[in-house]
Amino acid sequence: MPLTALDLDRLATLSRLALTPGERDTMCVQLNDFFGMVEQIQAIDTCGVVPLSHPVDVQGDIALRLRCDLVTETDQRQANQRNAPALENGLFLVPKVIE
Repeated sequence: MPLTALDLDRLATLSRLALTPGERDTMCVQLNDFFGMVEQIQAIDTCGVVPLSHPVDVQGDIALRLRCDLVTETDQRQANQRNAPALENGLFLVPKVIE
């Protein structure tokens, strides 16, 4: 069931959006196109398809091209803590919040 201009006006009011008539018409077309795509996806028969626990499961024995986990920055702890009002053993001290 496609959205009408009245439906979109109600949604805009609930969302606190001020839409011009041109914006409303454009958005109505875009939302109806999106809902049409969703209907196409829902029409696909997925009976017997086992859900993936992780997208990598579909790869099987294929090695994924992941970048190397390398350190690219030096330790900047002292420079980052230079403006801290209070430090102790390299940690920030903050006022007690819970009594």
